[in-house]
Amino acid sequence: MNDIKKRVGAAVNGIGIIAVLVILCLFFCVEAPGFLSVRNLYYVLQQVSVVGILVIGQTFVIITKGIDLSQGAIIGFSSILSAIMIVHMGIPVGATFCLIIVLGGAIGLINGFLVAKMNIPPMIATLGTTNAVSAIALLSCNGSNIYSLPASIKAFASIKLLGFLPGITCIMFALLILAHIALSKTRFGRYTYAIGSNSVSAKFSGIKVERHLIEVYTISGFVSAIAGVIMVCRLNSGVSTAGDGYEMNSIAAAVIGGASLLGGEGTIGGALIGALIMSVLSNGLQLMGISTYWQKLFVGVVLIAAVLVDNIRRKKTV
Repeated sequence: MNDIKKRVGAAVNGIGIIAVLVILCLFFCVEAPGFLSVRNLYYVLQQVSVVGILVIGQTFVIITKGIDLSQGAIIGFSSILSAIMIVHMGIPVGATFCLIIVLGGAIGLINGFLVAKMNIPPMIATLGTTNAVSAIALLSCNGSNIYSLPASIKAFASIKLLGFLPGITCIMFALLILAHIALSKTRFGRYTYAIGSNSVSAKFSGIKVERHLIEVYTISGFVSAIAGVIMVCRLNSGVSTAGDGYEMNSIAAAVIGGASLLGGEGTIGGALIGALIMSVLSNGLQLMGISTYWQKLFVGVVLIAAVLVDNIRRKKTV
């Protein structure tokens, strides 16, 4: 019976978030001039790519009853370190990006080790990593941005498929499909849900909880570095603060999409809709000329509202 209630609740939640996305789009069509222009929709798709990739890792982590606050710092770290390696060290672009993605996974592994092996609460562990990684990024460039990257990097970000679909958005969709399969069709996904629902029972069931948590946080670091690489391509420069605030956007997108901060619930499809809602909201507010400071307020309000809705929904399904 509880399983049926959860499935019904998930279906209702899915319909609800799609309705929210549609309402937002209709609102901005009326209030924000140019929202439906081809150029702006292309920009929205580019913008959602970063959050859409980040929310993959964040969803996995939140399902295990954790949280990853280091994603934004990893983006900035990946951005500035990529630029240093390419511009100042002369390392080929492809080799640089591969190494950066590996380093991102290593940072995620450290997060997982701190959470799983050292029993440090996820918020504290990833907050500590955030400060450390941000400091390294700032120290490596003395707080300055790095420009003069090869034109091929900007060209990569400008690739269009079918005449309108950004290439980086296709990368996002490919990663989302892989994540969906992993979460819904594999043992890895079943273990992820089991740990989030009850880690003690999962351990007694034979699941190696500590190893699995390390793997989940490693995935989050891995996709965060990919998002950082995409950010470098979009900006065509290395910016140590490029990821500031993105971790909050990914958390909000995951929670809006149905992932519960109490663990055990969440889907990749819902996470994608959540990411679209965050990107459409940000883009529409920009078109309306609303200050970025107010935009941060809106993100905070949306996150709180999503958590409240999740709490109400959980009480109804108990």
